Amino acid sequence: MKHTKTNSKEIRNKFKGVWPALITPIGPDGEPEFTQLEKLTDIIISQKMDGIYLLGSTGQGILLTEAQRKKVAEVVLSMNDDRLPVMVQVGAMTTAESIRLAQHAAQHGASGISSVGPIYYGGGSQTMALTHYRSIAQASDLPFFPYQLGEVSFNGGVTKFIDAVLDIPNVGGMKLTTTNLLQISEFSANSRGALILFSGADELMCHAAMCGTSGAIGSMYNLWGPECQRVRKAFLRGDVTLGTDFMMIFQEVIIRILPNFWTFLRQAMQFRYGIDVGMALPPLGNNNELWTEQEVQSLVERVIEAANAKITA
Repeated sequence: MKHTKTNSKEIRNKFKGVWPALITPIGPDGEPEFTQLEKLTDIIISQKMDGIYLLGSTGQGILLTEAQRKKVAEVVLSMNDDRLPVMVQVGAMTTAESIRLAQHAAQHGASGISSVGPIYYGGGSQTMALTHYRSIAQASDLPFFPYQLGEVSFNGGVTKFIDAVLDIPNVGGMKLTTTNLLQISEFSANSRGALILFSGADELMCHAAMCGTSGAIGSMYNLWGPECQRVRKAFLRGDVTLGTDFMMIFQEVIIRILPNFWTFLRQAMQFRYGIDVGMALPPLGNNNELWTEQEVQSLVERVIEAANAKITA
């Protein structure tokens, strides 16, 4: 295997814990709103979260232009000034654009890069996707974290697929988008400890930790970052009661807000932090309905209360 460079203790200590998938605030003109982005970045840094995942789905990276994405990355990386590790999602419609975004992230101080698979050709072969990933990964020396490519059926199953991932230059790990816990365990077992795995399903934050993930990347950590960080740490120390009680409430709240996710996120961020992240770029959220102030306040405070229950271990 070629996978040696990113498997160091230093890399493993950097890429772990709870990482907000940072929202990219959008103004009424459809452009990134940098004043609000700076406020949000400052809050995440002050909360001492474990890292920042930039320009993923919640960051609407794929919907922004290359120039907009570069500017967002520059603002966050400049403000962060190496205080937290920052991973930049560089996947784009073309491999060439992804390569340019990867090189830009490296030039401006990112800690790692990540990429979704080929967007338009999402139904294409995994061989095509792996070739796309290889081109992005070798464009810089940063640790590379590709997205999981759906249900694995790579001409021989998980083992052969993981071997192909490990053969990608500079690969550090993967961002897993599945809610299938058994598949997460398969990735962990078959990588034989050589991949740093992040769970991308907020509702499985603690569950996925039992399946070999080193960290969790998610949208909800913009709003409830310190609470989720506290619970996950306590759970890893053995507080199963807190982890179970919190996750049951957290899952119930997530199920409640998903049909109107973007309006909830906007109203909740205004309520808790005084930050207006704007509405998503259509078609995202174009059918979302507004919440009452009472509904938003109740749901926000319910998760906070659940996380602040007494630690028992």
